[in-house]
Amino acid sequence: MFGPRLELKTPAQIKTMRKAGLVTRAALEAARAACVPGATTADVDAAGARAIAEAGARSNFKGYHGFPGTLCVSVNEEIVHGIPGGRVLEAGDIVSIDGGAIVGGFHGDSAMTVFVGGEEAASAEDRELSRVTEASMWAGIAAFATAARVGEIGAAIEETVDDLGSAAALSESLGTQRSRGFGLIMEYTGHGIGSQMHMEPEVLNYAAKQLGPKIKPGFVLCIEPMLTAGSAATEVLDDDWTVVTKDGSHASHWEHAVARHSKGIWVLTAPDGGAAGLAPYGITPVSLEY
Repeated sequence: MFGPRLELKTPAQIKTMRKAGLVTRAALEAARAACVPGATTADVDAAGARAIAEAGARSNFKGYHGFPGTLCVSVNEEIVHGIPGGRVLEAGDIVSIDGGAIVGGFHGDSAMTVFVGGEEAASAEDRELSRVTEASMWAGIAAFATAARVGEIGAAIEETVDDLGSAAALSESLGTQRSRGFGLIMEYTGHGIGSQMHMEPEVLNYAAKQLGPKIKPGFVLCIEPMLTAGSAATEVLDDDWTVVTKDGSHASHWEHAVARHSKGIWVLTAPDGGAAGLAPYGITPVSLEY
């Protein structure tokens, strides 16, 4: 899946990737707006495709190893790689949207979790699931800002899931008794990105004995935890793409493409460069646009 090399980007290349990242974000926002009751996942995909085309960019998902959609649209028990089609969305559904764009030969890639009908239509458990998944992503991004090795990112993600998942399990605010935290998906990971969508290094979402390669200025990584409200056991449907939870529990997926350069860190797929998400960690992202 991953390309054969570690690719260090120049400042000019990172600025091009910022353009791809913002197109990617625009596509996800268009798809988010299309996630309304009665819409199909194909409608969501079409909205993202229009946004990419209007920006003069190309989708890097469509046709990738034969994938038929512009976006992955994964609903409820679907974790990742959901194929857009005739599935009709209902109020309260939890939907993870994953997509990317190519600008100037460089790639963007990002994912977010949204709720059909808005947060007020979602269950408390699904809202907490998405909150913890997003928080673990930001913990991983914050770790990337100062880490010496790639493996420190996964350790930060897992620690956050453990801490917040344990708190959720003890919380009465969900209205249910829970004896465990969230399921952390281990077999699907983050990755390097640049002149290809998937490149080395692999970015695990958990702590591992091997800490991986040393981080250098010019690294651009996609950091993308996936959690479930139940077991972490997964299976792939007969379409050979859609990954679902074995126990039918709901899932959430969040992702940003993040650059580390000589002056700091920059979240390429976040409109504010990651300022809001990194503020709790005392980290200020540094743009290369000026």
